[in-house]
Amino acid sequence: MTSPVKRTRRAVAALATTLVVGGLSLSSVPAHADPSTAPGGVADKLGSHDRALIAGYAAQSRTRSAPAGADQPVPDFVTLMLAVKSGRTDETARQLTELGVEVTRTDPEIGYLKVNVPFAAVDQVVALENVLRVDADELLKLDETTAGAGAAGVGEPGSLPSAPSAATPDDNPYMPTRETGSVAFKTEHPTYDGRGVTIGVMDTGVDPTHPALATTTTGERKLVDTVVGSDPRNLIDILFDRTWLTMTAGNKVTGSTVDKYDITWTLPEGGSDDMYLTRKNLAVAGYVDPTLTGTLGVAYRESDNAVWVDLDQDYAFTDDELYRPYRVNHQIGYIGTDNPATELNERQPFTVEARRLSSALIGVNINTLDEAHGTHVAGITAANGILGGQMNGQAPGAKLVSMRACTHSGCSSAALTDGMVDLATNHHVDVINLSIGSSPALNDGQSAMALLYDRLIATTGVQIFSSAGNSGAGTNSVGDPSSADTVVSVGASVSKQTWWANYGSFVTRARAVFPFSSRGPREDGGFKPDITAPGAAISPTPSWIASSAVADTGYALPAGYSMLQGTSMASPQATGAAALLLSAARQAGLSATPAELRRAIYSTADYNKDEPAIAQGRGEFDVVHAWQYLAKGVAGTDEVTISAPVCTSLSGKLVTPNTGRGLYNSCAPGNGGQGVGESRTYDVTLTRTSGTEGALDYVLDLRGNDGTFTAPRKVSLAKDVPTVVKVTVTPGSQGIHSAVLTIDNAATQAVEQSAMLAVEAAAPLTPGSTWSAGGAVDRNDTVIYSVAVPAGATDLTVNLSGLADGSQTRWWAYGPDGLEAEKSSAGTIYCYANYQGGNGCDPFTRSYAKPKPGVWEFVVEARRTSPLLENPFQLTAAVKQ
Repeated sequence: MTSPVKRTRRAVAALATTLVVGGLSLSSVPAHADPSTAPGGVADKLGSHDRALIAGYAAQSRTRSAPAGADQPVPDFVTLMLAVKSGRTDETARQLTELGVEVTRTDPEIGYLKVNVPFAAVDQVVALENVLRVDADELLKLDETTAGAGAAGVGEPGSLPSAPSAATPDDNPYMPTRETGSVAFKTEHPTYDGRGVTIGVMDTGVDPTHPALATTTTGERKLVDTVVGSDPRNLIDILFDRTWLTMTAGNKVTGSTVDKYDITWTLPEGGSDDMYLTRKNLAVAGYVDPTLTGTLGVAYRESDNAVWVDLDQDYAFTDDELYRPYRVNHQIGYIGTDNPATELNERQPFTVEARRLSSALIGVNINTLDEAHGTHVAGITAANGILGGQMNGQAPGAKLVSMRACTHSGCSSAALTDGMVDLATNHHVDVINLSIGSSPALNDGQSAMALLYDRLIATTGVQIFSSAGNSGAGTNSVGDPSSADTVVSVGASVSKQTWWANYGSFVTRARAVFPFSSRGPREDGGFKPDITAPGAAISPTPSWIASSAVADTGYALPAGYSMLQGTSMASPQATGAAALLLSAARQAGLSATPAELRRAIYSTADYNKDEPAIAQGRGEFDVVHAWQYLAKGVAGTDEVTISAPVCTSLSGKLVTPNTGRGLYNSCAPGNGGQGVGESRTYDVTLTRTSGTEGALDYVLDLRGNDGTFTAPRKVSLAKDVPTVVKVTVTPGSQGIHSAVLTIDNAATQAVEQSAMLAVEAAAPLTPGSTWSAGGAVDRNDTVIYSVAVPAGATDLTVNLSGLADGSQTRWWAYGPDGLEAEKSSAGTIYCYANYQGGNGCDPFTRSYAKPKPGVWEFVVEARRTSPLLENPFQLTAAVKQ
């Protein structure tokens, strides 16, 4: 028998809500440094994933084929996002133009260039000296957001949770803002409710008609702008974003009528010499009303940015409303006709946006929404009057700016990058939520996107909060760009009360981290996730998209509301909570820079002793205590950097090979890793980089330590003098062991620094013998095992047995790179015994051909609908060579 490492988990681990991405490129610059001043370069600034993407695009372009879901072939170029050396943006743009590359965006303040590159010129672009990192535009698919099917309330026979209603108080488990302390905070400080703060929401768009997103607590308009981050010149947006219409000189029209597209059109009155006309084919437009067919005409007058949409399809614009961008008059149009006999609203609202994209190209966007995700996220941050009652989001007094970068097909990674830059620089927001991320194998915080986000925060003073990712429960599964140093990475927590209220599932643990929530540390040992916040909520969704509730609760939700789950829901809880702190600081006349905000949040997070550090970071966001710190001032806190040994399957590719920002060892025993009971001492180097020249004393503390780690209690740090702290690690059982090392100057208000310590002790697998482990796992809980697969293995076979009758239990595997090793979503989302027949996946025996050598993790979990609270199991594994 092998002793397991237990983590509280939720049953539907893969029903995540952040967007799963891949292929953000690598860099060779320390996370704490500006790459423009770092020596050396990178072997490949583009990365193997992006190169494979580009090769695929090039092949599709040669054959004039369209990817699944696209209605036109791939063009003869790829869109690349470049992070360049500081102060070299304009120079690099000139070099790119000389190479025949189209530069479509330039942002010198953060060293960002976006370019359309002929496939043959990609290597020349990457080779430019000023170019530090390169990302290729990619379609980022949207994950499932609902909680999935189930039974009918599990764990309390004869009872089901009550449905939320207008009578539900703000202190409730359905929209559990109370778990961050924000309900108590707003009760004590009624005006510190987000008023005076504007939140940017980078997502799938926010419903401009939802009543809970109409006004703030002071009666002001809540949604102040709704814009798009996509661009009809981006490779992915060309293929998948059908909301854009483009016009050239050939679309210019004059007079009162014009014959175009074999139709006689009556143009808007007061025509001018800058009128343009185009049309949209509704057969591929993606609107919800199935009765809409044929052509939707659009006229545009550039001189005053006026748009007309031929909504009645009579080919005459004289009876149509003149629309301007939403920020001007907050106009909303509607496509289609509502059927009052149905609960859903069949007519779909839209706003317009128009811009000159280049000297030859104009773009008009009919900004419709076909996903519920962004509205749900916005509701968590700032809804006011959920279900028409007292329930609110975190900051009901705050305003919102919606930035849409996605459609039902997914998101363009270029649109995400552009939209985030625009939010932070052009739309007067104070804090930004990003519930979108990636799952790169080398998640060391060195991607182009992560670099740009760090620069944005530093140059604009706008803090970004990002979902940690939904790739848990494997170690080192945290996503990008939440891996960026100064982006606050948020994991997803859940309480016993929310398990029952939102899922109808009974548990005994008071608080836990959801199983889908991605774990740290970064590949370089860097501290991620930073904090946790509640990861499930009932929140507004568009009324033209079917609502969703968990069937196990026994209740349904009205149109316009859904229960969704994921770190996508945790991040806006944290973003809205931060808006409360910013609102309070603004009203009190206090400073709250991004660095000060982070210090206050990190220093006061509520650590859960029953969860590992890699799952929760510093712990749950605590608004009340964060405000106490912020109110007293945290500006005098010195900076302390960390350097520590790292041993992973990819640590040789780090900026400094095998060295990073925290102590992390996930290598196999005998190959750099530690075995059970083996003691080893590591040098962790601390350097104070600011403050006085003389030495200062710091208190060292280990939070969440299970007895594996020992370290000195104090250290003295002189400015700019690297000082070694000896950390001894002795894992007493197999599995991942982690703790938070805090470095704190008792004379200052905030904690100066925290380091992640994580060491995995794996049980070696030997050809010809069978490894086995067993025990029991509670409903919504997990047991995680670590095994070491030897080099040269041709097969890894895992078997699950010993289950009780009806037990809904599964396992799923993670490889040495922290990524899921399952072949399909069926192998992770629904592959439970006694549940939907495994949904096409064998829940009892699976084999992994040519498994990567190194440490693998097997996560055993009992689903939330398992009829047993305690679920016995036996797990075996064997390798062949």
